[in-house]
Amino acid sequence: MSQLTYFEAIVMGLIQGISELFPISSLGHSILIPALVGGSWATDMNVSAPDSPYLAFIVGLHVATALALIVFFRKDWARIIVGLVTSIRYRRLSTGPERLAWLLIVATIPVAIAGLLLDHVFRTVLGVPMIAAVFLTLNGLVLLLGERFRRRSRQLEVEREVQLQAVAARTAVDGRRETFVDTRDRDNDDDIEVDDSVSRLRVPRALGVGASQILALLPGISRSGVSMVGGMAAGLTHREAARFSFLLATPVILAAGVLKLPDLFGPMGQGIQGQVLAGSIASFVSALLAVGFLDRYFRSRTLVPFAIYSLVVGIGCVVFFAVR
Repeated sequence: MSQLTYFEAIVMGLIQGISELFPISSLGHSILIPALVGGSWATDMNVSAPDSPYLAFIVGLHVATALALIVFFRKDWARIIVGLVTSIRYRRLSTGPERLAWLLIVATIPVAIAGLLLDHVFRTVLGVPMIAAVFLTLNGLVLLLGERFRRRSRQLEVEREVQLQAVAARTAVDGRRETFVDTRDRDNDDDIEVDDSVSRLRVPRALGVGASQILALLPGISRSGVSMVGGMAAGLTHREAARFSFLLATPVILAAGVLKLPDLFGPMGQGIQGQVLAGSIASFVSALLAVGFLDRYFRSRTLVPFAIYSLVVGIGCVVFFAVR
């Protein structure tokens, strides 16, 4: 088997960081792109081959992506960890961070169990280009289905905006003087309010959102996409669903990478540590940029462009592999 090159590593690292967070499936792209390029790319990056160095390479990319999410949501995770500690210490669930901490734990259980039991089987049996193309097409249909909940989400956004304006009107003047508003904290306050709204999800609904990530074990189905659709089905707005999806994905992606680190430092990773480092750096940077973009994007926009992309690329790849 030929060696994974630095160019291949950097390109796939950049794609991993973007496609893991954009609702277009990183696993699907890690299978489709090498197959489309062909040649040494298809040889070096065959995800279904047993003991493939590419699998060790993907481990590093997943860890880098999870670290980018932790960096971006560091304030949220600080609140969540403190909330978990205070919840255990005082045996209560009275604050937003306390509720959100336990919701994340509960919602992660289904995909954690499924990942341990099914990841290897799904990857080796289904990790081929044609199947990935079919599932990417289905991913587009799932995202379009999720937009059926758009009207409900937009109604919630309007109601909450009215509530925010009412609160702002009451606090702008305290009867004696104007209250100074520090715009530097406005975004942080907005993030806290979004997290607090998410924390009010009922446990069965949060569990359903978490369980939806099991579908992402199928190559071509996006983890962030299906969990966002699940979140909107549970009554969250686009932005709330996106943030809950990213927070849910962080421990799952990180745990999956950490559990497979022995592969990276074992025989499978021999001779590609440098490529893994280069690809991981590229993945970290692209993931950090991607999550920043998406956090702003879903304040006012929808999943439709990603659905169209998935349908066009998925169907195009199905035709390509069928006639090749």
